[in-house]
Amino acid sequence: MKPRAYLLMLFVVAVWGSTFVLIKGALADATPAAFNLARMTLAFLVLAAAYHSSWRGIRKSQIASGALVGLCLAVGYQFQTTGLARTTPSKSAFITGLVVVLVPLFSAVPGLRQRGAPAPRWNAFCGAALAFSGILLLTAPAISNGPHHAGTWALFTSLLPDLSSINIGDLLTLGCAIGFAFHCIALSHISPRIGFRPLALLQVGFCAVFMGVSLPFIEHPHITWTPRLLIALGIAAVLATAAAFSIQSWAQSVLPPTHTALLLTLEPVFAWITSFLIMHERLGLRPATGALLILAGIALTELVPQPHLPTAHEAG
Repeated sequence: MKPRAYLLMLFVVAVWGSTFVLIKGALADATPAAFNLARMTLAFLVLAAAYHSSWRGIRKSQIASGALVGLCLAVGYQFQTTGLARTTPSKSAFITGLVVVLVPLFSAVPGLRQRGAPAPRWNAFCGAALAFSGILLLTAPAISNGPHHAGTWALFTSLLPDLSSINIGDLLTLGCAIGFAFHCIALSHISPRIGFRPLALLQVGFCAVFMGVSLPFIEHPHITWTPRLLIALGIAAVLATAAAFSIQSWAQSVLPPTHTALLLTLEPVFAWITSFLIMHERLGLRPATGALLILAGIALTELVPQPHLPTAHEAG
């Protein structure tokens, strides 16, 4: 049972990682919010058909909870895809991976923690510091000293990030990590009270509704129905959303939470490999060091045993 769970979760993480490049290409044929709405609508239709018998199990008291989780999910996806249109797939994946650090960090607020759960420990804060240092190296170039500057001061300033050069896409993607973190926290409070299938239907359905409502306020939507777009929509909706939610839910009931979380840290690695192979994207020494610091911060946060909240931060 466990080997199959590990293999299926590895498959899910590989799909999530590869969709960054896939969706980046599809955004040439569709605006980000329009793509998201089409993706979530298709995913909801697939789940509605697969879990048709679960509609009877949905109670009125569960609708508000499903709406809250769906809202957080919609916020995360809207920021992620809009940011992806303005940055590279590997950067987007590494910044999105910060959700694993942000969840325990936000759990320091008593009202956000599960009832009876202790506050996060030292490793969560150290992991956050490492990860955010990595973000600065990954997203911001060094301050330029000019041709006539040398010496110790020049060496020191070469390590400092030029914050004025941070890409707007990177900032939007950071908003996505925050949105997905709140989605994880909301799930930790709600999932024990609602079965997975009704919750999947409610959160994906409400996510599509919120995306539809917000669409005209975010952009002037445009879609050109090309084979590239249809393939990306099919993979993102069916594999990376409907199937991945189902597999992750089952696997997390079999595997230790820390093992699941560590598997999820491979998502940006798969994204970088895919981006390197398909788009020939290369990370220089500075951004590569930043990416490693992010992975180190995530690993430090998850390797030390502690109360764990569910994670859900696919690149879709």
